[in-house]
Amino acid sequence: MNNSQLLCTFTTKNKLNNTIDLIKETYDILYNKIFVLQNIDVETELICSYNIQLYENENIFENIPSNTINIHRKKHTNTLYTINALNYLITVLNDGILNTNYLIPWENYSNCILVTNNNEYKKIETKIYDIIKI
Repeated sequence: MNNSQLLCTFTTKNKLNNTIDLIKETYDILYNKIFVLQNIDVETELICSYNIQLYENENIFENIPSNTINIHRKKHTNTLYTINALNYLITVLNDGILNTNYLIPWENYSNCILVTNNNEYKKIETKIYDIIKI
């Protein structure tokens, strides 16, 4: 069975090359691409997004690079999100009620990453900085 997982590794411009090397050493990257996104508000902050090959009985979090999270993607709006951030967003949009059937207006979250950090919700507006071909 062919399984994959989408990951994001947060880095900075001056650490990008080291981060890319670490990602390549740690994982088998699917599609031979790492998408590097730039935080529009803080231009030195970069986010590497990539799909990895999962193998049976593998624990991807055993040797995970620091500042790396597993993430999901809404393809038609290019929105990356964690499940915690999605649940938080639904609660905010739905008058404090978590309803997993709630329809999110994804067009309001185009080209961004939705995450939580220290129990805080964060929307990071992004743009493509580079596409690294492996």
